[in-house]
Amino acid sequence: MGYKEQYEQWLTSSDIDEVTKQELRDIAGDEKEIEERFYTELEFGTAGLRGIIGAGTNRMNEYTVRKATQGLANYIQKIGGQERGVAIAYDSRHMSPEFADVAALCLAANGIKAYVFESLRPTPELSYAVRYLHAIAGINITASHNPPEYNGYKVYWEDGAQITPPHDSGIMQEVKDITDYAVCKKMDKESAIAAGLYQVIGADIDDAYIAELKKLVVHQDAIDAVGKEIKVVYSPLHGTGNIPVRRVLRELGFTQVYVVPEQEKPDGDFPTVSYPNPEAKEAFTLGLALAKKVDADLVLATDPDADRLGVYVKDGQTGEYHCLTGNMSGCLIGDYLIGQKKELQGLPEDGAFIRSIVSTNMADAIAKYYGIQLVEVLTGFKFIGQKILEFENTGKGTYLFGMEESYGCLTGTYARDKDAVVASMALCEAAAYYKTQNMTLWDAMIQMYERYGYYQDGITAITLKGIEGLEKIQQIMETLRAKTPEEIGGYRVTAVRDYRNDTIRNVATGEVRPTGLPSSNVLYYEMTDDAWVCVRPSGTEPKVKFYFGIKGTSLADADAKAEDMRNAVNALVDTML
Repeated sequence: MGYKEQYEQWLTSSDIDEVTKQELRDIAGDEKEIEERFYTELEFGTAGLRGIIGAGTNRMNEYTVRKATQGLANYIQKIGGQERGVAIAYDSRHMSPEFADVAALCLAANGIKAYVFESLRPTPELSYAVRYLHAIAGINITASHNPPEYNGYKVYWEDGAQITPPHDSGIMQEVKDITDYAVCKKMDKESAIAAGLYQVIGADIDDAYIAELKKLVVHQDAIDAVGKEIKVVYSPLHGTGNIPVRRVLRELGFTQVYVVPEQEKPDGDFPTVSYPNPEAKEAFTLGLALAKKVDADLVLATDPDADRLGVYVKDGQTGEYHCLTGNMSGCLIGDYLIGQKKELQGLPEDGAFIRSIVSTNMADAIAKYYGIQLVEVLTGFKFIGQKILEFENTGKGTYLFGMEESYGCLTGTYARDKDAVVASMALCEAAAYYKTQNMTLWDAMIQMYERYGYYQDGITAITLKGIEGLEKIQQIMETLRAKTPEEIGGYRVTAVRDYRNDTIRNVATGEVRPTGLPSSNVLYYEMTDDAWVCVRPSGTEPKVKFYFGIKGTSLADADAKAEDMRNAVNALVDTML
């Protein structure tokens, strides 16, 4: 069926509500808009759904959400997990509470109990709740840091991680097999509650979650000594982090936490930023102004679902605030926690530091320094969660820390997704500890550079929206597969990893060996002098991303080399547009 036929079917179907139909009547005559909304189904991928809110098969709406949930329910029933229930959380985005109820009531109609949070909660707490409730799965309604017009639907499995094989492909197939929205079941809320199939959850999970975070503190003594002196500016960027971040810091003993007032309240329009991403400098404009006013030691910002953390730290010598990338803050937290655990209690022989393939090589240097294993996984924190589960199931490997460059890390195993709440806590603890050593967090960062090398990493991305954009992204990947660059930015390419084809090819010898990781549409160029470039289409946005890393001999040298590499990558990109 073509997009025009799909459009007409929605307009005439008795299963589509009148408000949705009116939205579709309003675009009558706009052929391009109709095509964008109906040329395909909003794809249920390995991370679930993500798309623009609106009417149509290629949009986030109650019908696409219900279809995804019906597919999930069918899979749960197929494996016999329906007695265990599903936990559901949502963030501050438009339609998040409504989509959460659509999912819950579809599950209820299928005889599967839904545990629904009473109000918005962070992604990592949903991950924790799945484990706490012994649920078979979890659903989180969020589009993370995407622009305001987006929303999404993430599925978690019983271990608390986002779905991985074989469950991801099994659920995707069940969703794909649904060709008629009318077969998706629904139930009214009162009946679901009366049948014991809809249960509201809240404070009990909150208390247990915060208690788990507090168990991970290594130096409460340092917090007790100087915690009241550490000044923290924090912004939840209109999202879910405000209550849990402030609570855990307060309960540990950090009394000078200043919340950016303009960004404190949940707001799906995210009015103070063009898009709510703590990776973007604009997200810190208000926070840095407040930091200078109160003379803060560090500035923190979490994205709307509070799984990513952005950071600025104060240089005690100059008073300047330095931005820490996700690689920098991840390594700073990891080095602190692993180093202190080694000093206080020693490290297990099978200890592991896990990072994604596009994260910094500084992580490798840290692992080598402490004599622990460095494990690489594909991009997506679910693969770190999968590795933790493997450690537990096999008894081989002890998780010490996991991070990815996209501003996410996890310091314990209570949850299986990145957690900006625990990252905020860990950085504040590290600030207190280093203060007892007469150091700032920036001093600690410089100390790491001097010990491990001046690693610097970056990313450039091209946004290519719509049908033509998707085709162009695939064209870029195939062009690069067809012809490997001999050098990028003056660094010679020595090996090419093609994760889709499971190959690592030595450029000089032609020798080929497997990557050992699942198939993924990613190309990675290993280069001389510890430099690298990685190319992959985004899994959550209409973008193709070019990651890169270099190693310098000083901060100035690393800055210069990183700028040269960025220019070289941009030049490579230009040849493909």
